[in-house]
Amino acid sequence: MRLGHFDGDPRTNIYGSLGAADICTPEHRSLALDAAQDGIVLLKNDAGILPLDRAAVASTAVIGPNANNPGLLIGNYFGPPCESITPLQGIQGYVKDTRFLAGCGMAACPTATTDQAATLASTSDYVFLFVGLSQQQESEGRDRTSLLLPGEQQSLITAVADAAKRPVILVLLTGGPVDVTFAQTNPKIGAILWAGYPGQAGGLAIARVLFGDHNPGGRLPVTWYPEEFTKVPMTDMRMHADPATGYPGRSYRFYQGPTVYKFGYGLSYSSYSRRLVTSGVSMRPPNTDLLAGLNTMLTVEEGIASYHVDQIGGEGCEQLKFPAVVEVENHGPMDGKHSVLMYLRWPNATGGRPSRQLIGFRRQHLKVGEKASLKFDISPCEHLSRVREDGNKVIDRGSHFLMVDKHELEIRFEA
Repeated sequence: MRLGHFDGDPRTNIYGSLGAADICTPEHRSLALDAAQDGIVLLKNDAGILPLDRAAVASTAVIGPNANNPGLLIGNYFGPPCESITPLQGIQGYVKDTRFLAGCGMAACPTATTDQAATLASTSDYVFLFVGLSQQQESEGRDRTSLLLPGEQQSLITAVADAAKRPVILVLLTGGPVDVTFAQTNPKIGAILWAGYPGQAGGLAIARVLFGDHNPGGRLPVTWYPEEFTKVPMTDMRMHADPATGYPGRSYRFYQGPTVYKFGYGLSYSSYSRRLVTSGVSMRPPNTDLLAGLNTMLTVEEGIASYHVDQIGGEGCEQLKFPAVVEVENHGPMDGKHSVLMYLRWPNATGGRPSRQLIGFRRQHLKVGEKASLKFDISPCEHLSRVREDGNKVIDRGSHFLMVDKHELEIRFEA
């Protein structure tokens, strides 16, 4: 509505004169590249095979059904892009001697030219495999029944990896998670990247990561479950795990089964350290004096006293807010953006409490050797609360733990 879609002839309103020239500006193209680069997640990088030195790469083989498909880059919510740079085109911009074979006619990959792909791999200096899914496997109104790569993709990848001179680089273009356990454990697959559906500049973004012009810092936005998770009925939407029946639960907050990759996982070409600040002027615990006048309600089921958020009220919730600071340092060897994720943990996960809960994240560009202090604004009414089975939102009296990696900071919440 704010764009004026219901205000009559669109040519007469404030946005009516905008055209392709206003959309395909250098600034917008740069933004598309930045978004694609920042979303790429490095999942595996054995022996630091990445980034590659373009001067040391004599030839490359680009193999896979998702390597040169412009339409695949933009998923299923899009307008016509200004341009599309496929992964093949991106790599061709770095290595002149680049040879291409799709291997499969489509992501479904009912058949694969495995022998041809293996031959190409055996005669190339480096091999890139671009596989994954498409809108034929995942889109509105279309659900997957398997978390494995479709069709003959896995056998194609394995055959190419076995034939290659050195470990291959696997790039996944998918919207949802896939079970690539076989690639995790295969020493002939040296690196794995997940690029999602990266948009019009996706191919260039991927190439810039592969050749070290961009240091990957993306994190997975969802849990990657193993194929066995598909045994859980889709209609069973319980979040909490039920060990008595073997039900593993859902989402990073409650899932208790094995994972391919955890929510928030992602590697970098650089080494970073993170530390929760536990003392000093930057560490100010919540002012809990106002809780003294509030009634606590004892939950009969577990005997845990808790404060009702409704009783605390809007003004009280504002007064309870406090800062938490994380010091982060880039130890090199590359400049890069780094994401810090802060979680909350309760003393136990009983009574419907999640095992952990994301409070927020901060992203900071750091040069090699640079340090930064990242501030998180903690709102106990929002971040330390939980919703009980009766629908009441409460904050448990006692200990809560802020977590960054394995570092924890205990927050006592009581008058």
